[in-house]
Amino acid sequence: MILFTNSNFFQGILNLGTSENKLCYDLIEERLKRLDMNYLEPELFHYSDTQGTKSFREEIAKFLTDYARAAEALNPEHITVMSGCCAVFATLSTVLCDPCDGYLIPTPCYGGINSKTWLYGGIQPVHVPLFSEVTDEESHPFQLTAEKLEAALQRAKNQLRACIRSLSSLLNPLGTDREKILHFEKHLYELHVIMDEIYMLSVYGDATFTSVLSLDCVPDPERTHFMWDFSKDFGMSGIRVGVLYTRNHEIQKAVNQLAVFHGCPGPVQHVLSQFISDRDWLDNVFFPTNKKRLKEAQNILVDGLADVGIPVLKSSGGLYVWADFRKFLKSQTFEAELELWQKLLEEKLLISPGKAFYCYEPGWFRLVFSDSVDKIYLCIQRLEQMLHADATESAANNISSNADALCTLKEGSSGNPSNTPGDDVSQLKNILLYYNHICI
Repeated sequence: MILFTNSNFFQGILNLGTSENKLCYDLIEERLKRLDMNYLEPELFHYSDTQGTKSFREEIAKFLTDYARAAEALNPEHITVMSGCCAVFATLSTVLCDPCDGYLIPTPCYGGINSKTWLYGGIQPVHVPLFSEVTDEESHPFQLTAEKLEAALQRAKNQLRACIRSLSSLLNPLGTDREKILHFEKHLYELHVIMDEIYMLSVYGDATFTSVLSLDCVPDPERTHFMWDFSKDFGMSGIRVGVLYTRNHEIQKAVNQLAVFHGCPGPVQHVLSQFISDRDWLDNVFFPTNKKRLKEAQNILVDGLADVGIPVLKSSGGLYVWADFRKFLKSQTFEAELELWQKLLEEKLLISPGKAFYCYEPGWFRLVFSDSVDKIYLCIQRLEQMLHADATESAANNISSNADALCTLKEGSSGNPSNTPGDDVSQLKNILLYYNHICI
């Protein structure tokens, strides 16, 4: 039983569904109050280069060279700055693909990406389903392999032409064998690869992250593209600044033509330049504290879930856990997953069902832990109350059903249950549309 002394402090819906890092606002606020943040040169208020200001791109190049442990110094001219990673991916995929082309994307994945690429460029996803069961060829659940990419490509070879996106965000950021994936795209099909490393610095414990920028030899540099932004690693999701790094001049030239629709304000670029250039603050204050708080928050949520019988996928990066609720489903279907999600929402707990991320196994949920400790404890309390009440109700229904069956048998009835189909599938479509907007 979890002791929670202030259970009335939050009476509304508790949102552990949106992936935002709220653990270091105090550090960011303190840094924003320093004098260097308030100095704005007149040129920052002029129309700027749609690729990003030169000084900002230079700071980003130095920052990523150091913190991604790049194999060689990054060239600022290969960087384009846009309003978030969604803008980067939608724009880049539109340049790489023609309308009705497809792109390979491992699932589970960020649920909102499909609508953005379709609305922007008429491009369709080709899912590469990953599963929790570990085969002889795999080392961990939900592992992306070249064989799975090959199978998905063959299933959709008439649809797919240009683009492949690698998994690095939703599940374990350490789980992708990048060199095998890059070999797949180079030597077999000459596809483009977009590496999403948005959680690159949100790694904690003893784990280390290997960026594609750190590889000594990338099989096809002209077809390998890197993206990252400030929303997760810096807890600045509202800032909306994403970074594309590509060595392909022609592709970048085309991207820059569309970047005019996704520009970042000059003053914002100045403020972020001050953040990433202050290495003393980053190395001795922000990153150590952020990693410590992330690990502590993850431990609290994982331990609390274990107490109520919910296992999670082991991870050392990101802002959330991928939790296994399968034993709490009435049946192993997505309709049952939706029903459980709705019950949780009735208990004022908002978490994200796996279907919202195109997971092919019902019963997996995503819970964000990068929030206050009080909210994590309250989440566990509400989960415990709901699951306990559900178990009690199920036991009572079983007793009632057995009694009814005995009475029916005495009356000579066959006792066969009715099986009227419900309206759960249409409800699920509505829920998924909703999550495309809030599950970031």
